[in-house]
Amino acid sequence: MPVSCPIGLPHGRLTYFPAAAPAGRPALILCPGGGYAFCSIREGAPVARAFSRAGIDAFVLTYDCAPTPLGRTPLHTLSACVAWVRGQAARLGIAADRIAVGGFSAGAHLAGTLGTVWNRPAWFPPDTDLAAHRPNALVLCYPVVSAGAYAHRDSFVRLAGSDRAAQQAFSLEALVDADTPRTFLWHTLDDATVPVENTLLLEAALRRASVPHELHLFPHGVHGLALADFETYDPARGRLPDRHVARWQQLCAEWLKE
Repeated sequence: MPVSCPIGLPHGRLTYFPAAAPAGRPALILCPGGGYAFCSIREGAPVARAFSRAGIDAFVLTYDCAPTPLGRTPLHTLSACVAWVRGQAARLGIAADRIAVGGFSAGAHLAGTLGTVWNRPAWFPPDTDLAAHRPNALVLCYPVVSAGAYAHRDSFVRLAGSDRAAQQAFSLEALVDADTPRTFLWHTLDDATVPVENTLLLEAALRRASVPHELHLFPHGVHGLALADFETYDPARGRLPDRHVARWQQLCAEWLKE
């Protein structure tokens, strides 16, 4: 059964979905998407349960999406979650060096932001323990990445306001460096909401920085497929079950267990 975590989060809530697996297992902290306007239910608990069944402890972060512009508030919330999970790892049976962060769409942007700036003190409050909040891996599902030509503009407006220069500070492809954790990426070529070029720009940046990564591009599927199964389908928006796309979750679980 999922349980709320006793962590003081003034701007969010963390829910835990433990796995029935031996100690030393990996963990995944999930950030649902929603354009930084809301946190999608479909991209939260159903996904966490799938990873829990696969032997991976899962957490869902419901982060505040107001007031705007959000700035670095969601980033600091996720940072605190990673540090808390790492601090509780021994008690929970989690390997402290196998803590991944991931998400969907704007939630993937949030996870990717921590993954690319975790080692930059200027992004965090002065007393932040940078080593404590470092993700060991990233799982980015149809991610919002670039504030440039292929931007999901509403996400960046909610983060940084209407000033394009301020938005560029959150463009992930420009933030990747050799300290970015290994990354799992997937996207569909049909995505008309967050164009696949977002993932391609990020993958190119990961390659330039020699960051190990795995990329899956599926030919068909609209934005927001989540698990692409009958639990997360949304026929009103064309989000239909697709057994081929749904394999991303199994592939990701195998990747996290490596």
